[in-house]
Amino acid sequence: MADEHQFIENGLQRAQIDEFFADELGRAGYGGMDIAKTPMGTQIVLKAEKPGMVIGKGGKNIRKITSTLEDRFDMDDPQIDVQEVDEPDLNARIVADRLANALERGWYFRKAGHTTIDRIMESGALGAEIVLSGKVTGARSRVEKFNRGYIKHNGEPAEDVVDEGQGVAVMKLGTIGVTVKIIPPGAELPDDFGVREDVEAPEVEQTVEEEGVESLLEEEPEEIPDVGADEDVEVPTGEPEGVEEGAEEDLDEEIVEEVIEETQETSAEATDTAPAEPVDTATPDEDVEELDEDVEAEAEALVDEMESAAESEESDAESDAEETTADDEEEA
Repeated sequence: MADEHQFIENGLQRAQIDEFFADELGRAGYGGMDIAKTPMGTQIVLKAEKPGMVIGKGGKNIRKITSTLEDRFDMDDPQIDVQEVDEPDLNARIVADRLANALERGWYFRKAGHTTIDRIMESGALGAEIVLSGKVTGARSRVEKFNRGYIKHNGEPAEDVVDEGQGVAVMKLGTIGVTVKIIPPGAELPDDFGVREDVEAPEVEQTVEEEGVESLLEEEPEEIPDVGADEDVEVPTGEPEGVEEGAEEDLDEEIVEEVIEETQETSAEATDTAPAEPVDTATPDEDVEELDEDVEAEAEALVDEMESAAESEESDAESDAEETTADDEEEA
């Protein structure tokens, strides 16, 4: 037989043996098994809440189980060892069977779930999860979850650390599947860390951080001394630090060239644009004198016009009088 087929055959046989023990030892609080093949035969370790019920009176029950394993599963010389479970509330298989029995007896699923998971956490578990799936309350099936503490769902810790057990509750509306996951107390998880107080840590040299902008802004500004008109102020005559002697001449030449270019550009722009209106640069006194002269000239012009108008009116009146006298003479 190929290795792959052998693995499948061993897994199927293991599942069948586990189902057989669950049916036979359900009242004794069956909590799982471990199978190991040895040169002397097959070693089976049973975990039960009540080992006395597994063994039976005078070993009668254990002998019956051994003979059934030899006949049904073709096992050579099976050796069964029964161990008592120290804390049944931390065994996922036992807890799942208890919860399934409580649901069958008529417990409300929510009350049964909270009560069970509280007992698990009170026993010292690091985390627990209970999943009920099926027709919990009505004709439509659904899934209800109860979580406490910390639980792992995948990876190597989920396979090695988490204790998982299943149970089935047969109800009138249908079956309800019960899945229980427990992380026992003291389990070593890959993301755990501890603090050791008895270890002397080497001293680390602390680097002095340079003063930042914020620290400089928080400091109070230095007071600038008042300098009177009579006091002499020292004016630095030397070159600034970091500037070479020949660099100053180069900078001056560059600045002069830039200024010349800017003036040429501005002059060119001035020629392209229209000439601006002349700006009157006269002082306020000159403006007042000019205004007085204009007013006098206008007054003289008005007086001349009035005189000429009066003279014309007089001449018109005289001519009219002469015409009337001439007409009168002709009529006479």
